[in-house]
Amino acid sequence: MRFVIIGGDAAGMSAASRAKRLRPDMEITVLEQTRDVSYSACGMPYNIADPERDMERLVVRKAEVFIEKNKINLLTGHRVTAIDRSAKTVSGITAPGEPFSYDYDKLFIATGASPVVPGLPGFDLPQVMVLKSLGQGKQIKTYIEQHKVKKAVIIGMGYIALEMCEAFEKRGVKTSMVKPGPVFLPWLTQDLADVIYEEITQMGIDIHLGHVIQKIEAFNTGVRVICEDLTLDADLVLVASGIKPCSEIAKTAGLDLGISDAIAVDRFLKTSDTDIYAAGDCADAYHIVTGQKCWIPLALRANRAGWAVADSICGIPTSLPGVAGTSVFKVFSLEVARSGLNFKEALDSGFTPVENFVQTRSRAHGHPGSNPIYINMVADSKTGRLLGVQMLGKEGVAHRVNSIAVALHCNMTVKDFSQTDLAYAPPFGPVWDPLLTAVIQLAKKI
Repeated sequence: MRFVIIGGDAAGMSAASRAKRLRPDMEITVLEQTRDVSYSACGMPYNIADPERDMERLVVRKAEVFIEKNKINLLTGHRVTAIDRSAKTVSGITAPGEPFSYDYDKLFIATGASPVVPGLPGFDLPQVMVLKSLGQGKQIKTYIEQHKVKKAVIIGMGYIALEMCEAFEKRGVKTSMVKPGPVFLPWLTQDLADVIYEEITQMGIDIHLGHVIQKIEAFNTGVRVICEDLTLDADLVLVASGIKPCSEIAKTAGLDLGISDAIAVDRFLKTSDTDIYAAGDCADAYHIVTGQKCWIPLALRANRAGWAVADSICGIPTSLPGVAGTSVFKVFSLEVARSGLNFKEALDSGFTPVENFVQTRSRAHGHPGSNPIYINMVADSKTGRLLGVQMLGKEGVAHRVNSIAVALHCNMTVKDFSQTDLAYAPPFGPVWDPLLTAVIQLAKKI
């Protein structure tokens, strides 16, 4: 069997490695347009924050290892531009400009996602950058060092934007954040968003909400971000206003697209062509709470889906139940986590939601070092089913949210979760764990 994979990061290399273990005789070809494979993209903001850390330390496994040890035909610098489904071939061009073509029996599209960059004047200036690939991370880190960057503007206020405002601050770079929308973190309940807003502004980050960007123009050695009613000077501009699935090649090939223009796949990761699979940030998924299609790009999902695709093409049909959207990020001293639906998402999905907001403590009463933990919990008032949680605090949040993810996968009700036997010790939490406190309070509304 000829198994061709487009994309050599999380989903693609997970599939290639697993398929080679299961079927050592399989002819596996991976086509990756960059020079980097298998690296920790989520670690880039923290690496950029530390001038002593080499960006190469984020590489989990070099291309040479896959080629020499795993005997995978991994070809970097190969950009696929077309899929011919009738001939079952993929074609493209190499970095030096040479055309190539490969036949396949089974094809796996793992092209990931790309940053959303507005088509406005000045966004192509050399001082304007994005952060998605390892090469882009290296570019930003090198630019900060070589140009002695002292002032930065971040366009956007999502996960990457928040992590990068901390990274810039640690490098001594005065940072401003700006976006057209009037709400700071619209996906987060207001009480929690206010805590993050205060944390960021106390660290000296300037936040500008509701400013429509018109253009970026060169100014001296730097640039100016020009809004309708605001001008921000910078040595470097980071565009972090979201990402979109790299699905154009699938669309051109006639494959079905789904939500957010991600490649539509079934629970076995098959596309509308039974010989083509897709997974990772370029493909959609099922949400385990709603049962509906969603597009939530997550690293764990990409790796897990790569394994599932490999199993299926090796004769072990493997389906995935879906995702809960469990995520966590750090912004200065705060851990911020979520799993499942917020109130609006629950309402839009047809539930009759109720929610609460609880402030409790990260450690037992009287134990030194305790910090506040803020929790927003959502449930369905008709069935009592737990639908989602958002939480933040300076400790005890990042791993605590995992118990919520398990509860959502098990379709637990508020009553079910209130009876879970969670661990207790004074240095780690009160007798009544913060999540138990929240769920008991929420039960009173059902």
